Amino acid sequence: MLESLRNKKILIVAAHPDDEILGLGATMNKLIHEYNIQTHVIILGEGITSRSEVHDAKSWKKELDIHHSNISLAQKAIGYHGVSLFNFPDNRFDSVALLDIIKVIEKVKSEFSPEVIFTHHGGDVNIDHQRCFEAVITACRPMDHEMVKTIVTFETPSGTEWRSPSDPRHFLPNFFVRVSEDNLMAKIDAMESYEFEKRTYPHPRSPEALKIQAQRWGISVGTALAEAFTIIRCIEE
Repeated sequence: MLESLRNKKILIVAAHPDDEILGLGATMNKLIHEYNIQTHVIILGEGITSRSEVHDAKSWKKELDIHHSNISLAQKAIGYHGVSLFNFPDNRFDSVALLDIIKVIEKVKSEFSPEVIFTHHGGDVNIDHQRCFEAVITACRPMDHEMVKTIVTFETPSGTEWRSPSDPRHFLPNFFVRVSEDNLMAKIDAMESYEFEKRTYPHPRSPEALKIQAQRWGISVGTALAEAFTIIRCIEE
């Protein structure tokens, strides 16, 4: 599977700034440097205003400016090529018509022409992650003219594993990417670029926890470090 991504154009569709790093930061770094992929990231939401009781983006302007500048630092740490930013309201994607999110994805997709999309696991506890997944699936309906042949979902620490144990929508990976210490450090450095999102151990977004997560998936498939994914669709010629 990994070899089939060589030289491909890959679109990453994330709900918030930092999700692109949490989901596949180490894998992106590996694919860019070893597999000659071209990458473009869509970040749909502004990412932090849900921390207020009332949605008021204007009162968060200073923080949002910092948050958006952090994206550039994270991009540099990973090495991905381009990014499109949008301002859907944080943790309120369910207040937006799904069609509006779909149209954004379709527009960038038509401009970038990716063959592969990585996006959120549809069963995350975070509503924005769920809507992001739904929008990607709808924007990539398997019709004759559809350019996207492969859709892969990633986990988002502090959004995926917090799902109720009794919920049937758990993340069940079937695709694992072996990553190096350097790939993992690029992910951790990128995550630490996000001033408002980084956390201390034992939070799932802490550097220590991100390494433990990579070790956990690595151990499960007989290697030292790995990131885990679920293949939703893969059409091979």
